[in-house]
Amino acid sequence: MKRISVVAPVYNERENISNFINKVEVSLKKCALSYEIILVDDGSTDGSYEVLEEEAKKNGHVRVYHFTCNNGQTAALDAGFKKATGDVVIMMDSDLQTNPEDIHLLLPYLQDYDMVNGKRETREDGLKRKISSIIGNGVRNFITKDNIVDTGCPLKVFKKEVVDSFYLYEGMHRFLPTLAKINGYRVIEVPVRHYDREFGVSKYGVFNRLFKGLKDAFAVRWMKKRALRYEFKERREECSN
Repeated sequence: MKRISVVAPVYNERENISNFINKVEVSLKKCALSYEIILVDDGSTDGSYEVLEEEAKKNGHVRVYHFTCNNGQTAALDAGFKKATGDVVIMMDSDLQTNPEDIHLLLPYLQDYDMVNGKRETREDGLKRKISSIIGNGVRNFITKDNIVDTGCPLKVFKKEVVDSFYLYEGMHRFLPTLAKINGYRVIEVPVRHYDREFGVSKYGVFNRLFKGLKDAFAVRWMKKRALRYEFKERREECSN
């Protein structure tokens, strides 16, 4: 396996950070000789800054960046994607609700696809979030004319050229599989495990995500319809005299 970059936003996850890094490293060492773990601090106020700095000092594989204030999940991912140096980029949340070991379920699909989107087999974070996820994904697919079952799954694997093709705006992290398809890349969904949080609480409200996602879905539909698509004709060889 070539060099791997793991990108994870961090927002008030002080109790999860060290455990997250340890579990990701255990997983990566099984498949990659070269890797980096990029953690983007999205303006945390709970002491995550100090934990991140300490982890970066003792581990050369950990790269840490701190926003001056809270800019949101899309901004944190965009910054991480731009900093990534790997041939393969793995996106995860730092709350450990997905299992780093499931990386190995997704990586083999890069032989035939450009992006692998995790699909949570179960939702272990409450009935309200399960319902909101089903409704949200259904509405997004209806508006964008896509068929992604779980666009909100935080575990995704990309070839580097896919993340380099993204030009993200606020809220676009909810549509990465669709954006990859718009840019001409091949996408597949693969089932992964999902867990409830051990520490901390979710930083994103259910209804807040639903209404913002609805507005953003119309923007993505507009982008999909307006995407440039063209091919060049093969040039005829000029007759030699």
